Amino acid sequence: MSYFIDTHSHLYSEQFNDDRTDMIQRAISAGVDKICLPNIDLDSIAGMHALETEFPGHCYAMMGLHPCSVGVDWEAVLANMRTYIDQRDYIAIGEIGVDLYWDKTFRQEQLDAFRTQIRWAKEKGWPIVIHARESFPEIFSVVDEENDDRLRGIFHCFTGTAEDVAKIESYGGFLLGIGGVVTYKKSELPEVLSAVPMDKIVLETDAPYLPPVPHRGKRNESAYLLHTAEKVAEIYGVPVSEVRDATTKNARQLFGI
Repeated sequence: MSYFIDTHSHLYSEQFNDDRTDMIQRAISAGVDKICLPNIDLDSIAGMHALETEFPGHCYAMMGLHPCSVGVDWEAVLANMRTYIDQRDYIAIGEIGVDLYWDKTFRQEQLDAFRTQIRWAKEKGWPIVIHARESFPEIFSVVDEENDDRLRGIFHCFTGTAEDVAKIESYGGFLLGIGGVVTYKKSELPEVLSAVPMDKIVLETDAPYLPPVPHRGKRNESAYLLHTAEKVAEIYGVPVSEVRDATTKNARQLFGI
């Protein structure tokens, strides 16, 4: 398994319209051989599916409604997404969760959509990928009620506290998605992460967002996962190859790829 897995990358984003194929080839050449694609809304599905078709064995689609895409029509949107889930398999239900950073208007609708999609995942036997921004209490309140031995997944873009880690670990089936934020000078994540076993983490970029140092301020891409891996290796005091092998194993076991 001498390759990396980017467990969270929005490669269908319009920010890659000018060089998408070259960007994915750069990732593969850099050793990021497999890339997991979280869905956002109904508009992102076609582009995500197209990447799977163009890069078989490299790109893997999820299906889900991002909390920032939840609106008054969320039930109709989920009904549409359910038709895709009933037609084929996905590696996960995601990206789902609660985001109260930008807008709290649809707080209850976000919670309801989150719960619905968790139940889909348990029904299908798939993991979930959780987006949690300014919303750990809300996320935990839902997972507390829904958690059982069928529920597993990733807390994507984890930037929480040691207390949050303990809570997540108590659920039993979740990993932490570690991205570019771990490389930022003011980030408290390195200290928190140092106490987390390596079998509880996976690596991600969240491209085109949250690029690691030294690319901060630019568009992120999957090849930049190596900078995050180097920082994680520094935190654990191990070779980058050990981080690569451990996180790839964790991702493969979770997603079945």
